[in-house]
Amino acid sequence: MDIFAHRGASGSFPENTVSSFKEAARLPIFGVEFDVHMSSDGELVVIHDETIDRTSNGMGFIKDMTLEDLKQFDYGGWFSPEFRGETIPTLSEVLDIFQPTELILNIELKSDVFPYNGMVEKVLAMISKKQMEECVILSSFDHSAIQLVKKLAPQIETAALFMEVLVHPLDYIRSLPTNALHVFFPTAVRPSLKEIYEAEVPVRAFTVNEPEQAKTLKQAGVQAIFTDFPEKMASLLNNQ
Repeated sequence: MDIFAHRGASGSFPENTVSSFKEAARLPIFGVEFDVHMSSDGELVVIHDETIDRTSNGMGFIKDMTLEDLKQFDYGGWFSPEFRGETIPTLSEVLDIFQPTELILNIELKSDVFPYNGMVEKVLAMISKKQMEECVILSSFDHSAIQLVKKLAPQIETAALFMEVLVHPLDYIRSLPTNALHVFFPTAVRPSLKEIYEAEVPVRAFTVNEPEQAKTLKQAGVQAIFTDFPEKMASLLNNQ
């Protein structure tokens, strides 16, 4: 079963920061997952929430702030004093960290709350500029964004994100269309997903931090997990 570092090595480093990604880049894992929003001046920034309140010493919505505004705040001190001075990374900066590696990058498009106009096109342009089309997966809870990716760049792998229990999921993902299903881990063992496994559609589960959960998901047929502790979980699975 493949391991994705969730928001980088976010169990030991402040999530979605350069330090978290540099740690993930050195690990013997399959991939890394991170989130992309867009600032008021159209810059792609890597952060999970719609606001900077939880993971910085500032406040406000990303959509209402320029990149220069966002870069003024500290994104590491909330986690530990040793990480003070971390700034919000741009998508370009994060791609540069992983370009020399063989890791697969799962980029979550965070347009499910605010519809960032033009974000899909900007993300695709950045991936193309870095020549990284073959090592990315674009996922989102905003399934219209997934449809747009498939329309503009059908060669890029996509994944539909779900928190809910699914009914006839195979019909749905074929109608989007999308390549894979990313689900909240309890959903991955539901009977309705049997048709997904039988069709050999990749299923990846989030966020898995307990060994027993990982073992159960592996037995169910889950292809990959997203975890805050990639080094620990990789060691566990490699020793089985």
